[in-house]
Amino acid sequence: MKIRRANDSDDDAIWSMLKPVFRAGDTYAIDPDIPRQAALDYWMGECAYVAGDDEPAGTFYIRKNQQGGGAHVCNCGYVTARGAEGKGVARAMLAFSLDEARALGFEAMQFNFVLANNTRAIDTWERAGFQVIGRQPKAFRFGDGRYTDALVMHRFL
Repeated sequence: MKIRRANDSDDDAIWSMLKPVFRAGDTYAIDPDIPRQAALDYWMGECAYVAGDDEPAGTFYIRKNQQGGGAHVCNCGYVTARGAEGKGVARAMLAFSLDEARALGFEAMQFNFVLANNTRAIDTWERAGFQVIGRQPKAFRFGDGRYTDALVMHRFL
């Protein structure tokens, strides 16, 4: 699978992946009504990528998790295109992002807000060597009023 740095010509493809995920409001702590440009600005902020052979099948970003003394730890976000689930896209993006983060000079990767009910993502991250280092009780509220915990997951590079 080809993975490359995203550019402005990828905006439509990236938005087509982000929009249903953000609008659903059940995996990212992003306002479900976020406007297109604000979503793209958020996603493309530092280093964004697209994955796929003929058509984009996924996108992710890598950025500093914190500034200053915490800038050696990166944070990433991943979205797989509808219809591309279960085809190894997330695993390929994760493997690439681990290598890329090292190349960018990061020493660790941390996911700050993995929803505890997102067992598919948690399994993927744990198989790649991430550990749960924290749990935030009832940190995410779904649109219907239910809550779930959020996990902090970490791995040294």
